[in-house]
Amino acid sequence: MNKEDIIAQLPYSKPFLFVDLLEKVSENGVIGSYTFRNDEMFYSGHFKDFPITPGVILTECMAQIGLVCLGIFLQNNLISNTENSPSFHFALASSEVEFFKPVYPKEKVLVTSELVYFRFQKLKCNVKMENSKGQLVCKGVLSGMILKE
Repeated sequence: MNKEDIIAQLPYSKPFLFVDLLEKVSENGVIGSYTFRNDEMFYSGHFKDFPITPGVILTECMAQIGLVCLGIFLQNNLISNTENSPSFHFALASSEVEFFKPVYPKEKVLVTSELVYFRFQKLKCNVKMENSKGQLVCKGVLSGMILKE
């Protein structure tokens, strides 16, 4: 499974897709990036005249890249590619995130995820986000569950 296939399988679309590129994907983790556009829907109302990216959106970006993309990769490697393979979806189970720096419109962020475990349809990762200067924006532990149809 290539990186573009993983992004195509994400259950999100604009304006709620926060993955531009996957740089690395393996059974141990993911590295990917996203650039926050100047016209993102949330900037118009989040701090009038001084837009910054809400923490919940930063968490969502980390979850999409660091948890869901990794989960798609791992799940597709575990099941056969037959027509009878079950469909699956992801649900965020828990998040604990610390924030250190703001992210402004037009900023590119790099998300790095490291697998903690993947068992019993539950995925847990250590995830961090850095800005284009390599400064730590936020970090945390995210976990999610795979829901089969």
